[in-house]
Amino acid sequence: MLRRSGAIGTLIALLTVLFLTPAATAADRFVRPAKAADGGCGVLAPGAPAAAERAIDAACAQVAAGVWYTWDGGHGDQPGATYGKKDPTDPASDDDPNRLGFDCSGLVRYAYAQATGADMLNGDASDQYYTYRTADRFTAAQGLAPLLPGDLLAYGTSADLHHIAIYLGAGKMVEARQSGTKLMVSDVRLGGDYFGAVRVDTGSVEGPVFRTWGTGVWTKAQPSTAAARVYAFPGPRTVRVACQKHAEVVTADGYTNDAWSYLPDYHAWVTNIYIQGPAWLDGVPTCTG
Repeated sequence: MLRRSGAIGTLIALLTVLFLTPAATAADRFVRPAKAADGGCGVLAPGAPAAAERAIDAACAQVAAGVWYTWDGGHGDQPGATYGKKDPTDPASDDDPNRLGFDCSGLVRYAYAQATGADMLNGDASDQYYTYRTADRFTAAQGLAPLLPGDLLAYGTSADLHHIAIYLGAGKMVEARQSGTKLMVSDVRLGGDYFGAVRVDTGSVEGPVFRTWGTGVWTKAQPSTAAARVYAFPGPRTVRVACQKHAEVVTADGYTNDAWSYLPDYHAWVTNIYIQGPAWLDGVPTCTG
């Protein structure tokens, strides 16, 4: 009898748990955890825009799949892994032509294309950091405090940004780091050549947007050819123009113009000679102050 009573008691206890424990709703099942369950690749802090979280999910799926870093990988006609190339400065890249994968900017391009359905970050690390789709920008001196998951971390100098990664939160980032390794989660490397971070605006872009032309075109700290160099456009790119003004007369590539445009994403000026359009750009206000 004692053994029979014990069995009945156990059954009653199990039924009590089943009927008294609230059932999980569909919303509960799909709530994003505050951090990756294993502390690995995932959104590790709250507050990120939904598109940024989707970009992280896309990048982390590639980490989970064991995808390789490949030099120049991910820069095909469409976002996605491609076979790499040999980097003449890195013997570890000898196998990259046989590996399907991403380099650092190829991974960023793919992640945000998956998140938004648009190839909005097609380019190298400099193109992506200086994107005209900038919601906010942060200096190295600001550290990690103002950053949100999905922000892009850039390494190098204003004239040569050589690496970019996606911030996860909690001091972690996902990156395609170097030949001979697979995509990985790393501690954010502050100091050294950490340059700063940019938050991507995946919505509509405010303000006039134009296309540049020419190669090796330097932007300047002031609207003058004698001013300090800020960044050289390696080739044509899309830029956001805040305002324009008449300043130093410039003659270059068969054109003469005294109009200069201020590019807010570079904190720099460029002569209107190298911006496609009329000498004085339509729809762009005159700079004041």
